[in-house]
Amino acid sequence: MPPPPSITLIAGPTASGKSALALKMARETGAVIINADSQQLYADLRILTARPSVEDEALADHRMYGVAAASEIWSVGRWLRATTPIIQATAAEKRAILIVGGTGLYFSALLHGLVDIPDIDQSERTAAEATYDQEGEAVVRRLLHEKNAASDIMPGDRQRLVRALSVLRATGRPLAAWQADTKPAIDMNHCRKMIVVGDRSVLYARCERRVDLMIEQGAVEEVSALLQRGLSPDLPVMKAIGVRELGSYIVGRTGLDEASGAIRQATRRYIKRQLTWIRSRMSDWENVTVAPPCAER
Repeated sequence: MPPPPSITLIAGPTASGKSALALKMARETGAVIINADSQQLYADLRILTARPSVEDEALADHRMYGVAAASEIWSVGRWLRATTPIIQATAAEKRAILIVGGTGLYFSALLHGLVDIPDIDQSERTAAEATYDQEGEAVVRRLLHEKNAASDIMPGDRQRLVRALSVLRATGRPLAAWQADTKPAIDMNHCRKMIVVGDRSVLYARCERRVDLMIEQGAVEEVSALLQRGLSPDLPVMKAIGVRELGSYIVGRTGLDEASGAIRQATRRYIKRQLTWIRSRMSDWENVTVAPPCAER
């Protein structure tokens, strides 16, 4: 039997069990686990983003987890620039690599490349967000369509639409034009591409259990500490699922049961978007199923 590929990509929706599978594989092979989840980059929300626990991180070499401050904005490009040297150095050491997460754009950047777009001033992004919020998605799409700048963005993907509009306004070029002549960070023909899948109802049930566990582990206190820093609500970390919902509870606008229910609902919507991405962008990936007890992350 040939040796396993040196680089394995493990994608999947929230609560599918991909992190637990990666940990199991890393312990068996000595592989380095590299994070490909945009929210697990942030140091301030270990509980709320279901980052690997301190105990799990001690069992294998984890990289790119909790490396960003809440005050920072990490784009796909910034993640790719930080991750590529880790991949190269680990490969040079002849160690296996597991790249794990639920952010489809990160995997797309790895396999298809991502050009270095000039830094976009925050004022441009704020203006684009205002256009989206005040005039709606249809108007933003029309503005982008005039420059053929949003044809591959899924309906309801506010973050990518705002990004595309801010880049277009700031540079005069569509995002796709910046991305046209790119090189992948890894060779898609020489890596194993896995999607941890499961029945949607099972994912939802795991999501329900996870929210209860987060509350028990201190998610309320975690969000309270974050809110006390007075950060801009426009920062990515402030838009993590659970921050707004628990924030409403913390200030007394809702009860804890209502906040927990809102987190469950938001997580289910997120899972639906992830599954849509997987069907449209990862149809050729190998499907695997993880059974309990490895099915909580």
